[in-house]
Parts: sequence; structure tokens; C-alpha cells
Amino acid sequence: MARAFLLVLDSFGIGGAPDAGHYGDEGADTLGHIAEFCAAGVCDRPGLREGPLQLPNLSVLGLLEAARLATGQYPAGMAIPDRVYGIFGCANEISKGKDTPSGHWEIAGTPVNFDWGYFPAGDQAFPAELVDALCEEGKVPGILGNCHASGTDVLSRFGEEHIRTSKPICYTSADSVFQIAGHEKYFGLERLMAFCSVARGLLDAYNIGRVIARPFIGETAADFQRTGNRKDFSVPPPNPTLLDRLVEAGRRVHAIGKVADIYAHRGVTHVVKANGNAALMDATLEAMESVEDGDLVFTNFVDFDMIYGHRRDVAGYAAALEAFDARLPEIHRKIRPGDLIILTADHGCDPTWRGTDHTRERVPIIAYGPGLRSRSVGMRGSYADIGESIAEHLGIAAGPAGRSFL
Repeated sequence: MARAFLLVLDSFGIGGAPDAGHYGDEGADTLGHIAEFCAAGVCDRPGLREGPLQLPNLSVLGLLEAARLATGQYPAGMAIPDRVYGIFGCANEISKGKDTPSGHWEIAGTPVNFDWGYFPAGDQAFPAELVDALCEEGKVPGILGNCHASGTDVLSRFGEEHIRTSKPICYTSADSVFQIAGHEKYFGLERLMAFCSVARGLLDAYNIGRVIARPFIGETAADFQRTGNRKDFSVPPPNPTLLDRLVEAGRRVHAIGKVADIYAHRGVTHVVKANGNAALMDATLEAMESVEDGDLVFTNFVDFDMIYGHRRDVAGYAAALEAFDARLPEIHRKIRPGDLIILTADHGCDPTWRGTDHTRERVPIIAYGPGLRSRSVGMRGSYADIGESIAEHLGIAAGPAGRSFL
């Protein structure tokens, strides 16, 4: 029997989405623009990285060919290998929305065919009746924020007042999300999680996809920083996903990082927490040593999105990609006969784009393993093809969406 390893490089889009204009993202291209900026020397940061973007291991597995399928051209300045050794392609998203649950659920064979709820931009983003209910049921004297903002911005603006008043910082974005920042020491981590649970119950009526707990530490605006104790309170997928189908078939699903939260812990048998891309890679490599035939290991590498994409840090994103690429040989050395490795993304977050939100893009498909013939699988009509390929590889029945490329 086989094993499967699904690695999601959170937000690593490759441009070209045919409906990007509907989302205000026409022309967005996370990989392409990072490569362009690196080739122009804009991303030179001594001590971090310099020169053109260098992803030799991803490139030899087919990343650049996938990018050319998505956009019609190779990313600027990147070395094109003489030969490709992986299965490569790209995929369009058919779900409504460009957020984390939509992308991940579709990857797992459950596209989102309904409209999420969103909060309008402005200084009073949340309805008064919601705020009143949050304060009453959450037992807080009020909230701070109540706006569209980035996580670092709200800490700078409201963090010190939060410490003085014990009012949680509540904010949103262009995604279907309600984020709550609270100080681990002065507000309390347990209290923050309890408040987020209250918010999750209230926000179901607004069809909001996620409530995210954003704990932080520090004493002043100059040194506030978010910790690794983030937790997503997601609504469950509307239909069974690949993960559910695997568990029903008696298989084990190992969710590394925030994966379990994204699926509301449905279809997950083992949860592995890790903070940061390096620790997430370490956890994935450790899982490769021990997981059994028939298992799925599913890892989300969140730093690309959370630390670099949303913060529009082009050089940081480039350096993180190069660091990830440099560790791929460690995965190669642990592959066993029958293993399937798939690398992909859930949406884009072009760090050169206006604003701080996700971008609607095609995502790469890179797959490899012993006995798999290198080839193009073209442009796929849905991310769901990824999940169906894993289903075929692991020998379970096909789901209602998507088509295997194996």
C-alpha cells in the first residue's frame, strides 16, 4: 500500500487566474513578481539573500513549467533546468472566495459553491448588535479595532490600550474572517480562546468562515509580537472531504500545523503542532519516518502567507522560498517505494500587490515519487484534482468533484 504527503505552501500562487479581475487581482502573480523583483535587485538584502530568485529543487521538479502554463511565460531571472523530473501542472480555483478554507477544502475535493459573509471596510466594520452580543457573552468591557487592518498594524495602534483596558482587539480583512488579538499575559491565553469560542458561535449567523485567535506578547508598541499559539476556529466543510473519506476507510490523517483547524478537526486522526516553516518541515520529516501505509500527511507552511505575503515583504518571501527549496533534498532522502509527494498552494498573496489581502491566482501542482513518470498534467479545472489524485494513489473511492491526474 502507498503513502501520501501533501505540502501546501500557503499563498504561493503562480498568477494567471482567469477570474482574477472579479476580485480586483488582475495581473497578480506571487511567484512571477517575486522573481521579477529579485532579478531587478530590489530584493537584495545583505545577510538575508541577494540576486535572482534561486529555487533549483522546485525548478527541476517542474515549478517553472507550471508557472509558464499559468501565465504564458517563465518567471524573470530564474535558471531553467535542462530536464524536469516531476509531474507538473497548474490549477484554477472554482470556489467562491480566495481565502484559506476555500482553497484547502477545494484541494480536499469539496469546492465552496456558496458565498461567504464579509464585513464592510470602514472604522465600524462590525454591526452594533454583534459587538453588543460579543461584549455581553464574552464578558468584556468593549472591543478595540472594529476595522479592516493587518495584524501588525492593530498591535501597534491598539496594543497598549488593550493592556490597560482588557478590551480585545477585533479586526477583519477582505477574507471571511474575524480576528481577535489578545495579550498572553495581561488578557490571558485561555481567556482569549474562550472569547474566540463565543465569537465563533455568534458569527455563524453572519456566515463568517473563520475566527482566528491572535495571541501576542511584549510590553509596548515597539516590541509587541504575535506568538505561535494562534488558533483558527473554522466552520466545518459543508460536505465530506478527502480527509473524511480516508478516515472512513480506516486510514490515518496526520495534520501538521494549522491544517486541523482549517477543517474544524474533521477527518483528522493525528494533530501535530509546529510554529514556523523550519519547525513544520522538521515535523513533516519526522512523520515520514513513522507513518504507515495508507496514511496521509498534510502540512501547511504558513509563514509564506502570514509573515511575508500579508506584510508585503518581498525579500522575506523570496528568502523563505529559497530556504524551503534548500530542504527539499531532506524529503527526497526519506521517500519510500509507493510514496507520493504533492506540493501546491491554496491561493496567492502577491507581496508586490496593493493592500495586504490574498490574491486570486492559479496554484502550482508538483508531484513526484518512485515509479511516477515525469510529465505535464496541464492546466487543471479545479484544485479538487489534487485530492482526487491522492485518493487514487491511496486506493479509496473517487469523490464527487475533481479528476485524478495520476
